[in-house]
Amino acid sequence: MRFGFRIIWLIGIIAMTLTMFWEAPAEAMTGRPLAVCITPSTPGLTAPALFRTPSRFDCATPQWHFGSGDYWVLSQILPTDLTGAPELHARTASVWQYRVTLYVLYADGAIRRTGFTSRTAGRHLRIGASLSLTLPPHAARPVRLLWHVEGAANLRGVVLGASLATPLEAAESEKWLSALYASFAGMAIALIVYNLALWGALRQSFQPVYCLLVLCLLGYAFSSSAALGQLFPWLDNNIRLRVNVFLLAVSASMVMIFARAFFERGVFEGWTRRASNVALATLATTSVAFMILAPWQIYWLDRLLTLSYLPLIAMVPPILYRAWRVRSNYLWMFALAWGVPIVFAGLRIAGALGLLAWSFWIDNSTMISMMLEALLSSLAIAYRIRLLSVERDEAREQEIAARLLADTEPLTGLLNRRAFLDRAIGRPGDQMLLIADVDHFKHVNETIGHDGGDEVLRVVARVLRNAVPLDALVARIGGEEFAILVDAATPVLAETILERLRSQRMPFDMAITASIGSCTGPLLREADWKALYRSADRALFAAKGAGRDRSRDAGMLPIAA
Repeated sequence: MRFGFRIIWLIGIIAMTLTMFWEAPAEAMTGRPLAVCITPSTPGLTAPALFRTPSRFDCATPQWHFGSGDYWVLSQILPTDLTGAPELHARTASVWQYRVTLYVLYADGAIRRTGFTSRTAGRHLRIGASLSLTLPPHAARPVRLLWHVEGAANLRGVVLGASLATPLEAAESEKWLSALYASFAGMAIALIVYNLALWGALRQSFQPVYCLLVLCLLGYAFSSSAALGQLFPWLDNNIRLRVNVFLLAVSASMVMIFARAFFERGVFEGWTRRASNVALATLATTSVAFMILAPWQIYWLDRLLTLSYLPLIAMVPPILYRAWRVRSNYLWMFALAWGVPIVFAGLRIAGALGLLAWSFWIDNSTMISMMLEALLSSLAIAYRIRLLSVERDEAREQEIAARLLADTEPLTGLLNRRAFLDRAIGRPGDQMLLIADVDHFKHVNETIGHDGGDEVLRVVARVLRNAVPLDALVARIGGEEFAILVDAATPVLAETILERLRSQRMPFDMAITASIGSCTGPLLREADWKALYRSADRALFAAKGAGRDRSRDAGMLPIAA
């Protein structure tokens, strides 16, 4: 119950954190959105001519329908409440393209330009994988923007998420998105350290796999957030996009590998393991092909890569069903951890296939869903570790109980001969061994039966145990023969034991007595035990011969020459 409350508490914290980001004003995250129109680039087109003829641009057809190539993209008339700002930033989503030139038309008819290539894009990358170009300064206010994009792959669009932001809005965007990615990075590092530390103690196979999963997600976040491009501004942006695509595929593959290590063996047996191998191989092949071959046939490579995620998603229902069939302890935690990422992955796939319009939030949904997954998976791991600790405690208790049963003589509960010798031989200092034998035990069995005789032995055992110090060893080493071993510095008086036996009420009020033989000496080796036992046994026979119900002491063993 306490663990369930912790889960509810943590989910509440996650929801509050994500709500904070979700409810952040759109302008604070992306700036003021701009509607854009597109036309293919043909020889002879110039920026001044295109500014004068906006009617030649297509504002209705989705950009990705035009395919790869060179394009001109025209913005709407810029909002007048923004154009009075001393500095403005034109922001777009980072996509595959080789060169972008931004032309700015000002109110006095002047046209200024700026831009970047894929090799210099790193200087303009912002957190959230957006590209920001500062509008060239001019006395008049800007009226309209025109992008000339060369070498556009146009997988989702040519100019995506176009917006205009003031310096304050740009700073707010950096603040919010930096907080989001930094939170994920800190959490990922903490989870890796935490699980590696636990792995050192628990040695569970799923823990290093989970660390690799989180490490891949951290790498994906590092590349998709554009921190990679900011850290290495000389890095070609298209190479960064290749790395990002590859790390996303590796992260998705690691999810399946983690599930195989996390669930019980029965969940991934037979066809489910073979199917998961096929899904992993498909995704690995298409992602490597995209890395190596793009931009050759980039449209089809992208489509194949996008569709290769579907087998992984299709594996989820069979895995959950199989986990339910084998009564997995981790089914509900896995479903809770991966429910949201799977939904967002479906949205990403739908967006990649053109079934949904591009959205800043959908484009960044992978990171948000991975943050949720990492947190909830850590809960799943904590839950599994809790079950492992419970299982280990139960196994330890069973082991202790089994060991006690193996060391204990079942009738009396005293040590058996083997356990007695294991603990006796090697004790330092002189030891006093007492051998007690119940008198006329055959007659006892004949008089009150074997069940009655067993009860007599149990009573005798209890008397012996209560008559000696706690550190003494007491064992039943034969039918009605018992052994007591105590340190010679604190000897036990045999007469005291005999007196307790005489006064103890026995089954059927029988008068039960015993004879005791004792001897003192070292007990460091098995040879010492044999010598000590022979002397005590001879003393026992002397007590029997003297009339029973008495003791005899063989004294101290002579020191061997």
